[in-house]
Amino acid sequence: MKEKLYLNDNIAIVNFDLAFPASAQQFLGSRDVGAFVQKYIEYLQKRDPELATWIVHDKHMTVVLKEISHVCRSLLVLKPEEIESYYLTDKERFLEFVEGLYNFWKSQQRYSVTNQQHATTNGTRFIQRDSEFNVLLRNSYRTIEQALTRRNSGVFRQVQAGTNAALLTYNLRTLPLSEKYEILRKIDVIESVMLRTPMILSTKSNKRTGMFENSDQNPIEYFAGSKDDFFCYPAKVGSLLINIYFHRDFTCSGASLANLFELASPEEAKAKPDAIVLFANKDGRDETVFHYDEEEGIYVGSISYDEKVEYFGYMKKMVLTLHNLAMMRQGWLPIHGAFINITLFDGKRKGIMLMGDSGAGKSESIEALKSLGNDIIKDIEVVFDDMGTIHIEDGIPYGQGTEIGAFIRLDDLDPGTPYRDMDRSIFLNPDVLNARVITPAAPYRVIAKNHTIDMLCYANNYDKDLGMRYIDDLEEAKQIFVEGKRMAKGTTQEVGLSKTFFANPFGPMQEQLVCNPIIDEVFQNLKDNGVFIGEIFTHLGLDRNDRDGIHVAAQKLLQFIQES
Repeated sequence: MKEKLYLNDNIAIVNFDLAFPASAQQFLGSRDVGAFVQKYIEYLQKRDPELATWIVHDKHMTVVLKEISHVCRSLLVLKPEEIESYYLTDKERFLEFVEGLYNFWKSQQRYSVTNQQHATTNGTRFIQRDSEFNVLLRNSYRTIEQALTRRNSGVFRQVQAGTNAALLTYNLRTLPLSEKYEILRKIDVIESVMLRTPMILSTKSNKRTGMFENSDQNPIEYFAGSKDDFFCYPAKVGSLLINIYFHRDFTCSGASLANLFELASPEEAKAKPDAIVLFANKDGRDETVFHYDEEEGIYVGSISYDEKVEYFGYMKKMVLTLHNLAMMRQGWLPIHGAFINITLFDGKRKGIMLMGDSGAGKSESIEALKSLGNDIIKDIEVVFDDMGTIHIEDGIPYGQGTEIGAFIRLDDLDPGTPYRDMDRSIFLNPDVLNARVITPAAPYRVIAKNHTIDMLCYANNYDKDLGMRYIDDLEEAKQIFVEGKRMAKGTTQEVGLSKTFFANPFGPMQEQLVCNPIIDEVFQNLKDNGVFIGEIFTHLGLDRNDRDGIHVAAQKLLQFIQES
């Protein structure tokens, strides 16, 4: 990134390699702060024209910015009466401007970037610099505020005045792919991420629409990005390495990946990726597509630049789609669901896998199970909370995960659930429908190993039945799972009762001919190994305020664990 401070819409990215203020005086006198002040004045001209007119007072913007900078820097060391300025003729109004400017800054999505060559050898200096920046901004505001009010505050709130997150990057010039991917070698790769949690962000979109479609053309042929406006997050997704290249305007999603996918080390990132995601490509195509590069043996996914794709589901689901397509080529069956290992105090241990499309009640049933069995459950190990796989090894079916975190809809959880781990979580649009939280769920060492499956149930959110049922007829069971019914709840473009092939629009639906024989093989193997195959009834699609279905289903799950 070549700018010292990149501003666009509600995004602010500070390049600490080029602009790290040594003092409040230097900070307040910088052109970059002036650019942000101008942005705030332009905002005021629409929201509070009276205050904006008083601030500008028929002067050229260059003069206005210079005078505001002078007054603020002077207030760091002098009393207002010792300073001659138009703005101090009405200190209350100027204080209103300063407070508004400070709050406007805090309303932005704020990030810092440091390249590894400018960091110390242990890689932690970027965190220290970001913390120093946070303190500098907060103290500068307090000093100016106290000078204008002529009183010291009795209450101090240690708010996150600097950034929401910090990125440490490095230059990875080796990418074991052909020359057609040469442009990607120049893009800086993320080595470390620091999140200031709980991290609360607002995005322009909170719903995913459209489908991921197969394309005959490789999106790398029309990739419009460069090293100045893209970053790469090398993600370990299950057993795969997927390089996610994202436009800096979507750093909200890029930084949030740290709570969802294991970050590959610089040594691991040197390997050939199994897939590549080009996120927010300015290609003018309005597409969400994937392509299999036969020559290189990798999948390439591309999502066009559009403010709607700021919804985190676009990035997450494209990554998982490519993962699922690649795993099906290895004969593994992708499962859209949740998988946990439950250990009771009496020593019993069961692997419980629930499957269903978005809103079916998978995560909600598990959360209810946790609450219901609090006195008898010793440990709950999360293998996956959204997407995983089943594969057969030496005649035994095993499950593996893909993500180290969970991307959960707040509206569907019990009120206290999302706040238990809020000190580590990222909250997206918590004030609107389909609000989400991204929270850590399991270490990578857990999700990437084999786990025994004792139960596979379809999460039925549309029937009025209660509890859980075992399905003895394998063909009937496969029909229910393959049909993929659910009552859609508005988390995507669908509404009402819908069907999705194998409840998984992220790979299996696009490659049904590939997936069908894998389903037959895996389900037969599950039955041969005595795995309980059935369905649970959550009622979640009938009335989202009705928790009876979830609780009865949780009771049956707990009974299965205790008695089987």
